[in-house]
Amino acid sequence: MNPIDYQTIQCPYCGECFEVLLDSSMLGEEYIEDCQVCCRPIYFFMTEESGELAVSVRTEND
Repeated sequence: MNPIDYQTIQCPYCGECFEVLLDSSMLGEEYIEDCQVCCRPIYFFMTEESGELAVSVRTEND
């Protein structure tokens, strides 16, 4: 597993896709980053799947 990786995510608000930088030191933690397009707060949760970093995103109301 790479300690730092890029992944494309889709904003749960506006639906636009953009690339985010993932840091493996954040595994199992939730953090907030604003959408690069609509500027709304996206909640990120990072996990490891099959030796690769994976991220799930949600809105603040989910």
